[in-house]
Amino acid sequence: MTCPMIETRIKSAIRDVPDFPLKGVLFKDLTPVLKDTKLCQEITEEFAKRLRGTGLDAIAGIESRGFLFGLMLAARLGLPFLLIRKKGKLPYKPITINYQLEYGSSQLEMQGGDVHPGWKVLIHDDVLATGGTASAAAKLVLSQEGQIAGFLFLMELKFLTGREKIQELSQNIISLASY
Repeated sequence: MTCPMIETRIKSAIRDVPDFPLKGVLFKDLTPVLKDTKLCQEITEEFAKRLRGTGLDAIAGIESRGFLFGLMLAARLGLPFLLIRKKGKLPYKPITINYQLEYGSSQLEMQGGDVHPGWKVLIHDDVLATGGTASAAAKLVLSQEGQIAGFLFLMELKFLTGREKIQELSQNIISLASY
């Protein structure tokens, strides 16, 4: 479920970039959203409103755009923010997972010990596309005996059916704008 007003504001700010990163792809660029401080505050508040009473223990943000609203939201809710990064970026006891994405394969890492056993962790990223990155991030949390409290996205590309892939990990999937 999306709030029509915030969805309209987000969609009006997102810029379409044709043929990026590959010919035939219409990229949804959220950079203009970040220039609108009022909209960024509204997005953070909308996320916080939807997460009230969920009993979260931490928010994990996926590099790099998952850091943007993920950290603001974690600070707003008084929760720890956990980094999920590309391979080779974390200095302390990295746990690595290989996964498939829209245009090939990649690896994500999380520092070992970041997730306490039993913690309810929300996974945040900017966009839900095929679900490969979000699923891999969730598996990093699960490998540390954490629980997946849900997924949170600024936007969702429904035609790529990523929601179907991550629903097996949590039914709690929030996106503020859908295409």
